[in-house]
Amino acid sequence: METAGNKNSKAFWTIVLIISILLNSNSFSQENPDYSITSPDKKLSVHFHISGDKNALCSIRYGDTIIMQSSRLGMIREDEDFSKSLSLESVSDIEIVKINYEMLQGKRRNCSYTGNKRIFHLTNASGKKMDIILQVSNDGVAFRYYFPGKSDDVKKIDEEITSFNFLPGTKAWIQPMTDAKSGWNQDQPSYEQHYKQGIELDKLPANKAGWVFPALFNYDKYWMLITETAGDRNYCGCRLVSAKAEAGARLKHEQDSGTSHLDDNEFFIGFPQELEIYPGGPCYPESTLPWHTPWRIIAIGDSLKTIVESTLGTDLAKPSKLKDTSFIKPGRASWSWIILKDGSMVYDVQKRFIELATDMNWQYCLVDAGWDTKIGYDKIKELSEYAQSKGVGLLLWYNSAGTWNTVPYHPRSKLLTHEDRLKEFGRLKEMGIKGVKVDFFGGDGQSMMAYYQDIFEDAAQFGLMVNCHGCTIPRGWHRTYPNLVTMEAIRGFEFVTFEQANADLEPTHSCVVPFVRNVFDPMDFTPVCFGEVPNIKRITTNGFELAVSVIFLSGVQHFAQTPESVAAVPDYVRDFMREVPTRWDDTRFIDGFPGKFVVIARKSKDTWYVAGINGENIEKSINIELSFLKDTKTGILITDGADNRSFDMQKITLTPGTPLAITMKGNGGFVIELGISV
Repeated sequence: METAGNKNSKAFWTIVLIISILLNSNSFSQENPDYSITSPDKKLSVHFHISGDKNALCSIRYGDTIIMQSSRLGMIREDEDFSKSLSLESVSDIEIVKINYEMLQGKRRNCSYTGNKRIFHLTNASGKKMDIILQVSNDGVAFRYYFPGKSDDVKKIDEEITSFNFLPGTKAWIQPMTDAKSGWNQDQPSYEQHYKQGIELDKLPANKAGWVFPALFNYDKYWMLITETAGDRNYCGCRLVSAKAEAGARLKHEQDSGTSHLDDNEFFIGFPQELEIYPGGPCYPESTLPWHTPWRIIAIGDSLKTIVESTLGTDLAKPSKLKDTSFIKPGRASWSWIILKDGSMVYDVQKRFIELATDMNWQYCLVDAGWDTKIGYDKIKELSEYAQSKGVGLLLWYNSAGTWNTVPYHPRSKLLTHEDRLKEFGRLKEMGIKGVKVDFFGGDGQSMMAYYQDIFEDAAQFGLMVNCHGCTIPRGWHRTYPNLVTMEAIRGFEFVTFEQANADLEPTHSCVVPFVRNVFDPMDFTPVCFGEVPNIKRITTNGFELAVSVIFLSGVQHFAQTPESVAAVPDYVRDFMREVPTRWDDTRFIDGFPGKFVVIARKSKDTWYVAGINGENIEKSINIELSFLKDTKTGILITDGADNRSFDMQKITLTPGTPLAITMKGNGGFVIELGISV
């Protein structure tokens, strides 16, 4: 029989137990608090904590909505493990970071960044230090790792444990990475595949080599674009690797650490394959201390407008390393190879394309592969002098290749060493050459990333601009090395000239890249073809082709035109192509959806250019609303004409707040040029 005293005693100890649980729970929360960093406008927040099993985790919220679940942060160095058994030694106060800078090319001339920064000072099981630096701006989240201290011995990273743990139902616009040494003459990887479009992550196929940066994700109404910037000589170029492709070593590591939670919605940072190196150099990251890693950046918005207008990729890139940038002149170029191929690399044809550039007010003419034997150095010097007399600069093609591929095109292997480059670039300067196009690189290993930067730096000494093809993505390099005017890293127009399947996909593919590949970095798509392509049926209209001259961003635009194709279009189209800028003062996203259609407005001085393309073979009616205009403006609207190879032009007046109705043909497009205030 239970007495009153027993009842009171039992109640007492029950209360004690509850208090103990609450105290322990409170103690645990004090030991593992959640630290937040919020964007200046308070809409976006990152939440960081050390879990009970001592892993570093962060999640992201937009308002009250979680848009990225708890995701791992950490590193495994050859000498130390910073992926588990971590202790939080201290947390910095929130610091406001403000950056203002000017770009010589891209979507915006004068750029600014404001973000809130917090540093988390961690130690691992053996007491070694690693910092995680987190910054949050109105347009996204950025983070990087820092190993403090000083060492003369080289530290090596075996694995980066950074993950992006998306919510179920998230969709991706994402491009598969190709295996090293695959493809034509072992020329891969070169970021030249079509994108998977709007695919749910659990339906994404496994891909051993991973998925390229940038990659676009959509959850509910929220958009996230993930990439990296500020890559230096002390790190490799990275990629995303899906959890399903990592069921081996990484899953074992997760299980060993007691945190196995991999699922189809999680991605990790992946390193290049071992063959992606400059011969004899490292693939994985290695450096002495102190050591900053590249920024991992996630542009985030509740609409695509935030993504398209963001400059986060250059905001956090390293400032220019060049003291003299006076020789860097963004512009437009003629280029025979894109339509006429190898047979056009002869003196007389190149002279015709110099004259095309002169007539079209284009600043450059690109002479492609084989010029060293088909034309020769002496005659190239003569061509260069002729071009200069016409106000045109010559650009020359080079094969970068050492032993990493077997591509036969030449001149080959003249840029492999510092001594080689000084000799060749010195010769080019004497000839009056304005820039080089370097092709067929060997991947993203740390030594190959250093090779790119060696070329940029040595070229700058001789006043040469650089364009890279068969290459990686720029990752903000065009801010650090402004003489890097463009890089390919896209399945561009040359693929349209190779296969009908690529031509058939050109409209939808072109409507993806403004939301992904071309958001932060210049892209040498080599656009705008008004003529026919030998043995290919081009399905885009001429209005579509004209519009991408505004939509695609590149410091130098190499147009896919011949003298005959330019002569066949109306005078007003030629006039437009003579003046279309390649450097913009501002950019506004008007409307669109990846793969479906896109409308973008760009400003140059006092003129706004608005361009739209339709990625589907169905007619679309849209309303153009330019609420940012300060006053009424007049200009011209160029659209497709009665058939896909004709144009129509009309004068228009646009008033702020009054929409303009436009109908785009299937696979069609338009441009608006507004230059006169009323």
